[in-house]
Amino acid sequence: MKKILTIIGARPQFIKATALSRAISKEHNLSEIVVHTGQHYDKNMSDIFFEDLEMSPPAYQLKLQGTQHGHMTAEMIIEIEKIILREKPDLMVIYGDTNSTLAGAIAASKLELPIAHIESGLRSFLKHQPEEINRRVSDHLSTYLFCPTQKAVDNLSNEGISKGVYHVGDVMYDVSLLAKEKSKINSTIINDLGLKFKEYQIATIHRAENTDSEEALLKVITYLKERAEDHPLIFPIHPRTQKAISRLSLDLGKIVVIPPLGYFDMAQLLSGATCAYTDSGGLQKEAYFLSVPCVTLREVTEWEETIDCGWNRLWHVEQYKERQTITDYGIGNAAEKIVSLFK
Repeated sequence: MKKILTIIGARPQFIKATALSRAISKEHNLSEIVVHTGQHYDKNMSDIFFEDLEMSPPAYQLKLQGTQHGHMTAEMIIEIEKIILREKPDLMVIYGDTNSTLAGAIAASKLELPIAHIESGLRSFLKHQPEEINRRVSDHLSTYLFCPTQKAVDNLSNEGISKGVYHVGDVMYDVSLLAKEKSKINSTIINDLGLKFKEYQIATIHRAENTDSEEALLKVITYLKERAEDHPLIFPIHPRTQKAISRLSLDLGKIVVIPPLGYFDMAQLLSGATCAYTDSGGLQKEAYFLSVPCVTLREVTEWEETIDCGWNRLWHVEQYKERQTITDYGIGNAAEKIVSLFK
């Protein structure tokens, strides 16, 4: 039996891993060990996602002490290396572009363990951006590179990577198809907040580029406060963002702050919004999957397709393009395609 070691640590990775873990569980010759790095330690940023998505608890949950990028990543590498040596897996699976992704890639490559990178080939082309560093290094260390779009395949080709590259579609779309129906049944969040369907907006902020700088955070909050003047704007707040806002004692005006939400509550709240404002790559796509216009609170996005199809725009651009459908993300079977290559 082939043993797969999966590394996750942040909200979008829990969602992506759901699709793949379900596909792996259907194969009698594959087993999976999940490591939660603890990068997102808040209950509503981790535990509740395992409950909502009916995932088995991780076999390993790391307890990190560091908060700076280097310290956190170094701790992860040390602990993941120990787990690799203990479990002796045949393959490591990593997702996306977090510090957990980078730590897994470095630990595995040092021990000559093959790596499968889900969501390979995405590029913002901002080399100073933490996520861009993580995804570029991880791609160049990976054995199997599973791309969600043809553009991602092209990006890898431009960097001289062609071996082991597969265009499989987007595993988040796999999960979104399930969540679209389940959230209607399992979530009462819109009523609980006293909201009416399509009469409110939603916003999320968590990236370092928007929260670590006082000037950047003030600019984003000012932008959101202006949007909240006309229609309710609901703001499920990330722990990092909460700390930054509290530290600076920022006035949020009419913005309605709520705690982080579980997956189905977030999906349902997003589906009922007239617009989403976010710096999250995952939420940009989820908004598109649910036909909700999105404004990305960044200067660039790695999900260029959502811009090109007119459902997303960067916040410094005033108008959307004409809306179209994206076919590049697949039909909801990306996980099955990936697992078929693991056998």
